[in-house]
Amino acid sequence: MDLPPHKRESVLPLPVVLISTISSDGTLNVAPWGNITPILRPLDEIVLASWLKRDTLDNIRATGEFVVNVPTAGMSREVMICARHYPPEIDEFVEADLIPHPSKTVRPPGIEGCIAWMECTLVEEICREKYVLVIGKVERLEADDRFFTPDGEMDPAVAKPLCMLCGKSGMRFTHPAGDGEYRSYAEMFSWEKGA
Repeated sequence: MDLPPHKRESVLPLPVVLISTISSDGTLNVAPWGNITPILRPLDEIVLASWLKRDTLDNIRATGEFVVNVPTAGMSREVMICARHYPPEIDEFVEADLIPHPSKTVRPPGIEGCIAWMECTLVEEICREKYVLVIGKVERLEADDRFFTPDGEMDPAVAKPLCMLCGKSGMRFTHPAGDGEYRSYAEMFSWEKGA
């Protein structure tokens, strides 16, 4: 089947994160985000795409700080509460009954119950007519031991990080499931025939 190009989010599962910020007057804000990605291994930067009118973007611009929280599949209710359009003075932590998780390098707190927390500072904005790409530096990365192996690798069967697929009139939440395979990065650099 042929799909229109803007339907790319129907064929690419998107990670769902909650971005927590704080306004210049101290109001906490939480917003779900699906357009976010690390920038090349092993760099410590991430990029998120934002519409021009977002409280989250205003707060990042005002303070230069934000936290990327990685929710479990069991947190879809909280994600949808935070997705509602609230006035800037409303604290989504309160609306969604979220518990702040203390940050160590930035002012905005993270969110308890998440798999991991990336404390970030603003590096650069790339502005376009309708959107902005926000590049952030991960200053501190913390993970909940319950969801990770002793080697520090996420166990997808336990963590179940929240993802979504966009449809015609809504989104379907899902999470990655392992297929039992584990491959070494070294395999990508093997030049032997048949390797």
